[in-house]
Amino acid sequence: MAVPTFVDRVTLHVTAGRGGHGVASVHREKFKPLGGPDGGNGGPGGSIILRVDPDVTTLVDYHHSPHRKAEHGGQGAGSHRNGAHGADMVLSVPDGTVVSIRSTGEVVADLVGPGTELVVAQGGRGGLGNAALASAKRKAPGFALLGEPGDEVEVVLELKVVADIGLVGFPSAGKSSLIASISRARPKIADYPFTTLVPNLGVVTGGETTFTVADVPGLIEGASDGRGLGHDFLRHVERCAAIVHVLDTATFEPGRNPADDLDIIENELARYGGLEDRPRLVALNKIDVPDGRDLSDIVIDDLRERGLRVFPVSAASGEGTRELVFAMAEIVLAAREEKAVEVAERIILRPPSIDGADFTVTETDDGWRVRGTKPERWVRQTDFSNDEAVGFLADRLNRLGVEKKLIEVGAVEGDTVLIGHPDDSVVFDFRPHLDAGAENLARRGEDDRLKEERPAHGRRKAIQEALPDRGENETRADVARRIDKPEVYGPSSYEIGSAEDPDWAESDPGDQV
Repeated sequence: MAVPTFVDRVTLHVTAGRGGHGVASVHREKFKPLGGPDGGNGGPGGSIILRVDPDVTTLVDYHHSPHRKAEHGGQGAGSHRNGAHGADMVLSVPDGTVVSIRSTGEVVADLVGPGTELVVAQGGRGGLGNAALASAKRKAPGFALLGEPGDEVEVVLELKVVADIGLVGFPSAGKSSLIASISRARPKIADYPFTTLVPNLGVVTGGETTFTVADVPGLIEGASDGRGLGHDFLRHVERCAAIVHVLDTATFEPGRNPADDLDIIENELARYGGLEDRPRLVALNKIDVPDGRDLSDIVIDDLRERGLRVFPVSAASGEGTRELVFAMAEIVLAAREEKAVEVAERIILRPPSIDGADFTVTETDDGWRVRGTKPERWVRQTDFSNDEAVGFLADRLNRLGVEKKLIEVGAVEGDTVLIGHPDDSVVFDFRPHLDAGAENLARRGEDDRLKEERPAHGRRKAIQEALPDRGENETRADVARRIDKPEVYGPSSYEIGSAEDPDWAESDPGDQV
């Protein structure tokens, strides 16, 4: 199997690095067994970056290795040590590479200009350690946040050669020979059709103007429908300032003539689309052949009557090529002057920010689905094996307004709530009015609010409700003891001899008449 040397379209599967996990750690030293949280943060994962390199002219490297992965971020550690940043992976691409999402066909960027960059896959955020999560009310968090996974996406890289002049014509019309004649390019040349299998690029100088010329190999009738090779390479003339028709005046095929060839190629260009506004030049090639010169003299006036600039040339002898080159340079110079003067700068394209606070709540057959960058990111960073971390997630969602929004749209206790994409959702049972509990006093790694039985919360609530009825000299502690052991401490006030009198008994002689 032949190994391709020129590849202008590849599918690339890129995976950015995962962010490192934060760590939950407590500082310990002599005489300070509990010196406070000191868990470090996880490092962010490496990103996948596409960068235009003028020395790269093909996508062949990604044809052989289509899967690329960036480095993961390092894990946090105790003593406030943060994890290492995952190294970014920079992939060099040719100038003129178009990047699109394979699944949707959406064009992400058109990379033109040396040094232009695109962050095609963003590395995952590192998780926060418990030192970063500590606050005035949560002084010793018993949990840390997990690192986020990096972006994983399949993109299509499509190369559109950045050339000033595009040569089009039938196979064996002499396009490669013409490029070799007017530049230092040395493409493969032979006397059979489809000799050229890849676009050739040459640098040409006309007076004080230097420009590039590229050819489109294998363009025949029906190319826009997939015949021949032209449909694979028509994209390479999309950026050209002008199109030069190279017409064969010495073809051996019966029934062919330059005028008909021109009509056929123009029809294919029209069906491809987007090239109608480009200036046209016509090169009647192979006039060094006697029959070719005669045919050129016959058709040249007809072509000029169409408003075309026609140049009889011979790529073999060089006759007429000088005039053609200066005509090309004139068009290129005019096209460059029409463009606004732009200051060269290094362009770096990055994905949209994921810090948006908006979220949506929609009712589905599976339950209430919550979608939003923050809720989904928080869910990915939560360690669901740690109750305290789950409680922290509940606090964050409550502060964001997720619970309030669910109640507004009609959710009731016990309903199913799903957060995230349908293919990867986290499912909860809706429990409204869960008190935000940064001041939660449960053991590290636990959250009493998530337990079905919450005796401490019930006891505090009962004490609070009983405080207005306490006696004059009764303290909060007395109320608590009375609630815990009513048979010992009895009520705060009672009528002597009543049923509430702890010293009263049916055999009490004072009650007998």
